[in-house]
Amino acid sequence: MSVSEGTIVATPSQGAAPDPGGWPLALKFARRELRGGIKGFRLFLLCLALGVAIIAAVGSVTASALGGLERDAKALLGGDLEFRLLYRPIDPAQQDFLDAAGTVSEVRDMRAMARASDGNRTLVELKSVDTNYPLYGEARLDPPTDLRGALAQQNGRWGAVAERALVDRLGLAIGDPVTIGTLEYELRGVIEREPDRGASVFILGPRLMVADASLEETGLVQEGSLIEYHYRLALPPDVDPIGIVEAAKAEFSDALWRVRGLDEAAPSIRRFIDRTATYLTLVGLSTLLVGGVGVGNAVRAWLDGKIATVATLKCLGASQTLIYRIYLLLVAIMALVGIAIGIAIGAVVPFAIAAPLGERYALTLEPAIYAGPLLLASGCGFLVAIAFSLWPLIRARAVPPGTLFRDLVQRMEVKPTAFDMLLLGAIVAALVLLAAITAGDRMLTLWFAGGTIVAFYLFHLAARGLKHLTRRMNESSGQRGGESRRGPIMRLALANIGRPGAPTTSALLSLGLGLTVLVMVTLVQANLERELVRSIPAEAPAFYFIDIQGTQIDEFQTLVSEFPGVKAIEQEPMLRGRITVVDGVPADQIEPGEGAAWALRGDRGVTWTATPPADGELLSGEWWPEDYAGPNLVSIESGVGEGLGLEPGDTITVNVLGRPIEATIANLRIVDWTRLDINFVFVFSPGALAGAPSMHIATAQMESTQGGADGGVDGGVDGGDALSAQE
Repeated sequence: MSVSEGTIVATPSQGAAPDPGGWPLALKFARRELRGGIKGFRLFLLCLALGVAIIAAVGSVTASALGGLERDAKALLGGDLEFRLLYRPIDPAQQDFLDAAGTVSEVRDMRAMARASDGNRTLVELKSVDTNYPLYGEARLDPPTDLRGALAQQNGRWGAVAERALVDRLGLAIGDPVTIGTLEYELRGVIEREPDRGASVFILGPRLMVADASLEETGLVQEGSLIEYHYRLALPPDVDPIGIVEAAKAEFSDALWRVRGLDEAAPSIRRFIDRTATYLTLVGLSTLLVGGVGVGNAVRAWLDGKIATVATLKCLGASQTLIYRIYLLLVAIMALVGIAIGIAIGAVVPFAIAAPLGERYALTLEPAIYAGPLLLASGCGFLVAIAFSLWPLIRARAVPPGTLFRDLVQRMEVKPTAFDMLLLGAIVAALVLLAAITAGDRMLTLWFAGGTIVAFYLFHLAARGLKHLTRRMNESSGQRGGESRRGPIMRLALANIGRPGAPTTSALLSLGLGLTVLVMVTLVQANLERELVRSIPAEAPAFYFIDIQGTQIDEFQTLVSEFPGVKAIEQEPMLRGRITVVDGVPADQIEPGEGAAWALRGDRGVTWTATPPADGELLSGEWWPEDYAGPNLVSIESGVGEGLGLEPGDTITVNVLGRPIEATIANLRIVDWTRLDINFVFVFSPGALAGAPSMHIATAQMESTQGGADGGVDGGVDGGDALSAQE
């Protein structure tokens, strides 16, 4: 060990004999130290237990929710497999194939306006079900009754059941009439639980459920109506779902149905769980790191109270290694106690919140003791405890007996050895690895880790700068007689900030990191709100109208234009189509670039026009003439086009209403989705879809004094249909 200009370098003692007792002797001394109680470790335990409890609770609740999803996957999906089509039902051959494979339940989804007898109306998610529904799970109604009987035709009237939100919104009571299209239903129950509610990805209104046999009588089932057909399949126990999917692909290679299995039972709920878990896990890690500073402070303060003990041991011949082991074991034992407390709290959280959380999201949680999340939380807690305790332990190991006593007056600077730095680096790397495993998002975890390291470094520099500044201020004050101007209290305060051994660095780290987390959460929320407000233009449409039939468009425009305050109406024809071929390559063989993968999933909105959109800017290519009557052309949104590797002159095939439409790309078009106008990824030349049955979507702009939903026009925002970029 060497001492030079007040700096001690922690190097092994030359010729030091090995410890005669090793770890057993260190454990014996550690146990004796514990006889004095844990008074100095209360802050240590509190900080560590809090951080571990948050991480354990988040992991356990996530595991409970995912366990509930797996257990209820069949009920959430509605079957072992689901075959979904848009606009049209399956053909007889496909129906025979499904009937031969297992029990089939047909469900149709669409959006419609529900009207009460007093004229009140609202947008609803209309769902028609057959007599086999539900294949799995249970639909619960209030008052308790059989769903099939509640929807059946009785005394010449079909029944309907609705969510509580719809009943309250329209002021309905059991037995009241509710009209859909041209058909009047009788409300016979309130939906308390809909087993497959989680399968719905995009929901605009409350649920209204009717019998499938009654849907045609509403007059809403027309060619081109935006209806989703779901065919749920319950398979015998000995039938492999993957085999059925492969057989369906082989026999119906050109079928446009989208097949979902149990792993896609509730995609929106799964995404919500994953994102929420990632966010809360990082919050828990932040709390644990902030608590880690408290852990380090507690260990340092406790060791400062043990100066006499450490000095005595060293005077009696205790080696650096023995001192290090004694207090490392003490820290490890206390860390295990704190971790045990945190784990106990985190493990019981799923049991406490299972009922309210499951009721809120219509999901039955699977509360249990999940070893994985608890082990991860334990690992994070232990690594943080050791990492923040390492420096005080290095000081206790390195400082010689004489310096220990002198340390009370003049604190010596200790430099860690290469082994100490290697150990600390290994702990940090392990902590980052555990964080990546826990949070699930590697890139986000790396940014989090990098930001944390930078924050620690900056706060450390700030603390050193503050100490240096206060010392200079006191020195200059003393030279100029500043005591009379500042007073002794201020001088003492400044002197204590910059004195040797002052807890300035740890205090600044604790306060700084805690405030950083609070400011970060506040700023993220404020920036999101500001960005949302700024991204909505002043001239944004106030209302969006969907599923307007071609025969209704003239009447619709007349009706809306006569409404007070309406200053502009925009309407476009729309169909839904799925990309099947990209420049000669089947869509399922394409590896899209970032930001374009969504365009290959499911159906996209398409339209056709002779003139370019008013706000459209061409990135490349040219628009077709207004009187163009040649081969099919298409304009593609630039982000999707570039993500698919397309440019003007390439071809793309979109299947619309079962008919493949191949078109040459005329241009790539820049779309400003933040304007909230009607925009499409695909805009075809007029002849491409001439004569196709379609529906229209429309927007209405109001005068600035007319506002939003209070304007009195019936409508609904259709982020999945009217604004295809929002999908």
